Amino acid sequence: MSELALYLPGILMAYAAFFLAISSPGPNVLAVIGTSMAVGRPSGMALALGVATGSFTWAMLTALGLSAVLATYASALLAIKIVGGLYLLWLAYKAFRAAAAHQDVDAKALAGGRRTLWGYARRGYIIQMTNPKAALAWIAIISLGLAPGAPLWVGAVIVLGTFALSIVVHLLYAVAFSTPLMVAAYGRARRVIQATLGTFFAVAGLRLLTDRS
Repeated sequence: MSELALYLPGILMAYAAFFLAISSPGPNVLAVIGTSMAVGRPSGMALALGVATGSFTWAMLTALGLSAVLATYASALLAIKIVGGLYLLWLAYKAFRAAAAHQDVDAKALAGGRRTLWGYARRGYIIQMTNPKAALAWIAIISLGLAPGAPLWVGAVIVLGTFALSIVVHLLYAVAFSTPLMVAAYGRARRVIQATLGTFFAVAGLRLLTDRS
């Protein structure tokens, strides 16, 4: 129980960072929203599952890679934290800029042409795996939760927990944005949502940059 208490704050911080990152409209979320709005709920849900599977792949690659690097080069943790912290600050800047903008990105533009459900799932996976920012995002997320010398179960809890979150959140986007009511509600709350995201990313980024443990 004492070991759980030791690593739980970092795990929860990683979950929070991941949840807010996937709640912020990026290419993956916009693709899910656009597909649900323009094509329909089943296609949006298929694409959402593809995106979630891509998130799981990135999480596995990052967790295993960082664990191996830290086991060999303990001093690499500082460089990893700097990269992750700077990326989170960049996300904060993007969120604040989006909050100040008069218009959000038109999600329908990313809907794409019609295809089979398997085709939409494959498209979601490709969107997530070919996004170069995903690697930096996962470095930041894993860095928040994976302390030096952490046992393997910590990485497994982060990976599996974020995978479950990714499935739930992306499916909720697919379901919600197949209804006009939710689209209108998001439009009204967009600036508040983006400002909240920016604040969290700024705090998390500064935490990584100032943490020397």
